[in-house]
Amino acid sequence: MASRRHLSAGAATIAACLFTLATQFAAAQSQTELERAYRTIASKTFVDLTHSFGPDTPVWSGFGQAKFSPAVDPTTHEPYTIAKDGFRTTYYEMVGQYGTHVDPPAHFAENGITMDQIPLKEMVLPLVVLDDTPYLAKNPNHAFSVDDLKAWEKQHGRVPKDAFVALRTDMYKDWDVDPEHFKRSPFPAWAFETIKFLYEQRGVTATGHESMDTDTTDKMDSETYILQHGHYQIEVMANLDKVPPTGALIVVSWPKVRNGLGFPARAFAILP
Repeated sequence: MASRRHLSAGAATIAACLFTLATQFAAAQSQTELERAYRTIASKTFVDLTHSFGPDTPVWSGFGQAKFSPAVDPTTHEPYTIAKDGFRTTYYEMVGQYGTHVDPPAHFAENGITMDQIPLKEMVLPLVVLDDTPYLAKNPNHAFSVDDLKAWEKQHGRVPKDAFVALRTDMYKDWDVDPEHFKRSPFPAWAFETIKFLYEQRGVTATGHESMDTDTTDKMDSETYILQHGHYQIEVMANLDKVPPTGALIVVSWPKVRNGLGFPARAFAILP
């Protein structure tokens, strides 16, 4: 009987040791995978998809220009300076939808989620870039159609589920050199049917574009559809001509404003 008890205790000890080793091995493997992923990512080319912005950069006329001013001591009303205080900082007055920015569902949907509620996993996604520029010589305000999308898929493959899909129009090139032209209306952007197709038939997670609005018309059908169906979008993107049609990743981030309805975002691509 004693011998059996010793054997049983020994087996339990061995099992416990094996479990511990298996747990440690799994943790080590997980860490190794993350380290390997980091080394891979760190070796890649990064492309900034974000405009810098200031008080004079383009914005929808209904919002008005931003105002930047030195932050002041509320007691003395004097600006903080490095010489006097050892630091300096800026007071920013602007609408949330300024520069390259995120529109969360709540921007257009009464019960939609706000920007602080967008899942973190939706901020790192496979990136697909659709190219509208071949159509612009014939029609500079071309709306990228479902037929255009299907022609793109014949060349590059089906748009993958859960992707971030961005529309390249090269409008971004006017942002600094010709801001008034950037604000032109109409402008090249999405056809409503294409937005519906991407979300309903391809199951994409989010979309983005270079213009300040989603639609080529003032009806806002596409933007309303996107936001009222629980998705977010990134507007006023840059440098999409430097990203391949498929194979890249997009990383998008923004401040975690409680109940935020939109804010300047930072987006960048990691090239394959």
